[in-house]
Amino acid sequence: MRISSVLVLPLLSVVYAASHKIDRRQVVQSFNPRRNASSSTSPLQVGNGNFAFGVDVTGLQTFSPFATMSTWGWHNFSLPTTEGQTSVDDFTGVDWWTHGRLVNYDQPNPAQNEISNWLIQNPQRLNLARIGFSFNGGNVTEADLGDKAQTLDLWTGKISSSFTYKGAQVEIETWADPNSDTIGIAVESELLSTGTFGIFFDFPMPTLNKFGAPFVGVFNATDNHTTTLQSLPKGATIQHDIDATSYLVTFSWDGAAEILGPSQGTHRYLLQPLEGTKAIALSAAFSPDMKAHVPPVDVIKTASETEWEAYWNSGAFIDLSKTQSSNATELQRRIILSQYLTVVNSASSYPPQESGLVNNGWYGKFHLEMVLWHLLHFARWNKFPLLWRSLPNMYTQFLNSSLDRAQAQGYDGARWGKMTDPSGRSAPGEINSLLIWQQPHPMYFAEVEYRSFPNHTTLTNWDEILTPTADFMASYAFFNESTQVYDLGPPMYPVSENTNPNATINPAFELAYWRFGVDVAIKWKQRQNLTAPAKWISVRDNLAPLPTADDAFAVYEGIPNMWQNTTVQDHPALSAIFGLLPPPSSGPGLNMTIVQNTADKIRNGWDLADCWGWDFPMLAMNALRLGDVDGAVAYLLHPLFEFDDAGYSVGGVRVPTPYFPGAGALLLATAMMAGGWDGEPGPRFPGGWDVAVEGFVPGL
Repeated sequence: MRISSVLVLPLLSVVYAASHKIDRRQVVQSFNPRRNASSSTSPLQVGNGNFAFGVDVTGLQTFSPFATMSTWGWHNFSLPTTEGQTSVDDFTGVDWWTHGRLVNYDQPNPAQNEISNWLIQNPQRLNLARIGFSFNGGNVTEADLGDKAQTLDLWTGKISSSFTYKGAQVEIETWADPNSDTIGIAVESELLSTGTFGIFFDFPMPTLNKFGAPFVGVFNATDNHTTTLQSLPKGATIQHDIDATSYLVTFSWDGAAEILGPSQGTHRYLLQPLEGTKAIALSAAFSPDMKAHVPPVDVIKTASETEWEAYWNSGAFIDLSKTQSSNATELQRRIILSQYLTVVNSASSYPPQESGLVNNGWYGKFHLEMVLWHLLHFARWNKFPLLWRSLPNMYTQFLNSSLDRAQAQGYDGARWGKMTDPSGRSAPGEINSLLIWQQPHPMYFAEVEYRSFPNHTTLTNWDEILTPTADFMASYAFFNESTQVYDLGPPMYPVSENTNPNATINPAFELAYWRFGVDVAIKWKQRQNLTAPAKWISVRDNLAPLPTADDAFAVYEGIPNMWQNTTVQDHPALSAIFGLLPPPSSGPGLNMTIVQNTADKIRNGWDLADCWGWDFPMLAMNALRLGDVDGAVAYLLHPLFEFDDAGYSVGGVRVPTPYFPGAGALLLATAMMAGGWDGEPGPRFPGGWDVAVEGFVPGL
């Protein structure tokens, strides 16, 4: 979290203030999570966006094997051999008829079940290690501990934990280094000196579970991987080898102690303090390829305090602490905890996965349609250094594979994948290959950044991404000779992913987003005194009109019984036409009667029990633009949009907990409440709320 060295305030930053000055530290620390027992679903975490360590109530992973995860920690199981494939290049995909021609899509091929499944499941993200307290032969459970107490100090990034065992007090501090993949652990207790209390390190085997939650990996498959210990003066290195994957954990400690192990038939090692030792400070540095420098715990502590304080004091802020309302307090709690957790789990050099660095969803892979929810809030909250960790570099990294994908399908430009991994390879799947709403995301990111940094650097940094993105969008749109408009699809899936892909044509949100994206690409050329391709302009100006049914938007053109059938389930993306997106800046404007009718029909008839995560902030943004502030808050605090005691967005029955697109979308919606948007300045909170906000730029 290298924030202090790169703090740059946007040129258009504004401050709105109410009747009080904001004491940021007081507001933040008033929501420090506190626990007296381990959660069954979520840890408390320390981390820096590229590395995170989740703990149970002991401050380590003693009773609950929460994960230690990184952006680089991935593993591939061996390729299958029974079907004769020898490499991933042998995968052929499936051909679908697309506007009179066969197009190849990365979908499971019935004739290649094993390689298809391998590509879906591999690589999977690793739990790098489990670190916990050993009671040295005692059959101890969490219930045997007394006076358990734990606090996460959001202002400094420190987890303080304490408990008693057999009458002895144990005090633990847990930290993460903001500048490396290292944790710092400080323990004080008389138990350390008796030989009955130590710290263990254990190394799991990865699994092929689609949803590895709340824990990742198995610890009893010991024959399928190896660990090797090398002792060092007041330290050690353990190398973990799993198939072709290998990484190192380098430990250093102060105080008198020795490392032992592994225990028979395990990959568990023990750091045992020697007699007379009553305190120990341990650092553990994780590295994919070489022994890492291991900063001592006091250095980690100082760095964490400095960087977290710089984070909270930079950028935008919302203070609802003076409002005497349980709704305001809960909204503030969600805002503060989401800000902490998205730094730990989403401020990465790679796109985040939907479960962050807590556990594995979809094998730990990332979904490119989710990056808007994961990352855009960093820009809206004026935390650009965190956004720049991954953007636009993420798109540059995946550009070649996206160019290849489009070319193989007979399109121009770059077609961005959906479910992918660091290689840029698209995981086979019907939805994965036919979803398109991730395509205009680069335009949204670029336009928001240009708003704060309207300079040559912004234009050139994004131009190499926007040009091939728009080239594909123009090429993908199919000119319908009968209607004289450009159609989107079929085959395709809309945002809701619940329609017949061969019947889905001209989905309303995707049409609106397509126009927005191409419009931004044209403006981008104009800002550089360059000529936009004629095809871009033709597609933008001749896209099919947004489909309607019963005086409201329809999911797609010609959908039967739009507001009476099961399509009114899953993601209500129709609300994003005027919620996420600004009014169109070219072509026909929005019919506001249709927009309002759509909002009303969603509120009264959509199956919200089938919605989760970012659906509710998306609905809130639509309500805000329509002037319904109370309705926006109601969506953000909807009973089905849950946040647990540590601030994690609850996944519900459809996805694992946590679900970070929900947290990111909440921050995006509240930035809209605080900063407003073009022509409608903020803040916009319910009447009677005493609100102070700082540092927001109006949204699009």
